[in-house]
Amino acid sequence: MLNRRHIRVKVMQTIYAFKGGESDDFKNDEKFLVNSFDDMYHLYLLQLSLLIEVQKRVENQIDKSQLKHLATSEDKDPNKKLVNNEVLQLLRYNRTLGDTIRTYGVDNWELDNEYVDVIYKAILASDIYAEYMKTRTSDFKTDKNFIVDVFKEIIAPNEKLYDYLEDKNLTWLDDLPTVNTTILKLLRKIKPDVADSYFTPKLYKDLDDKAFGVSLFKKTILSQTKLNAEIDNKAKNWEADRIAQIDYILMQMAVCELNNFPSIPVKVTINEYLEIAKEYSTPKSSIFINGILDKLVKEYQEKGTLNKVGRGLM
Repeated sequence: MLNRRHIRVKVMQTIYAFKGGESDDFKNDEKFLVNSFDDMYHLYLLQLSLLIEVQKRVENQIDKSQLKHLATSEDKDPNKKLVNNEVLQLLRYNRTLGDTIRTYGVDNWELDNEYVDVIYKAILASDIYAEYMKTRTSDFKTDKNFIVDVFKEIIAPNEKLYDYLEDKNLTWLDDLPTVNTTILKLLRKIKPDVADSYFTPKLYKDLDDKAFGVSLFKKTILSQTKLNAEIDNKAKNWEADRIAQIDYILMQMAVCELNNFPSIPVKVTINEYLEIAKEYSTPKSSIFINGILDKLVKEYQEKGTLNKVGRGLM
């Protein structure tokens, strides 16, 4: 779920928020970084559990309708296709998912249940729902396609939900596209006999990813003076105050990565930071950063100080 580029972005954000220097204690900032990794999984569980709460909301509405004093024939014999949706049933009664949700303390929809109603009403008002409910019977494929469409077309782009998530945790806005993509992939590939652990994928694709993020943060912070000197030496035609702070941080991280992570190819490092710059900095930042890094890489190669292990890493 959490890839290396996303880890680099979180390191960049943590360094940007860091107000100290090389000699200062940054344990709290390191803790913030690690927590931001875990917060991404919290967001994943939060988004996935919203589907469960919608299913509960439908079930509750049916129960209330049947208890009406003047219940209509439809109230007495409602179309239970949605509440019996096989994918929603798998989600609701998945023991591992339920345990993980409780472990992470994901109880937002109990406290802020008005957002469950927002999604519930949006579903009921949609053409997706109208088409799905034309019949009373269904099969697993139809149920799955309906839930995929609901998540993709109604939940993921919902502006009220987006504002809610932004208010709860600012870093979630950067996590949301990755989390939603992960959920969509899981929903599209789901089968009736999925393993109990299907809905609880690993946060890190590789065991070394978390260590990479923490190490990149620490090594960058501890070497900022040296890193800035190298960058400034290659940016003599630019006044320091004209260089965007994000650009400085991205170049610090890139130079640190070039010199301290021998298993990461030079091209991978440069391309990763150029892509991050395109998304988080000014329109011309990637061109500027590419120019500085290219000069530094050539200098390291000439001096023989670019230590890369393995074939094709230069």
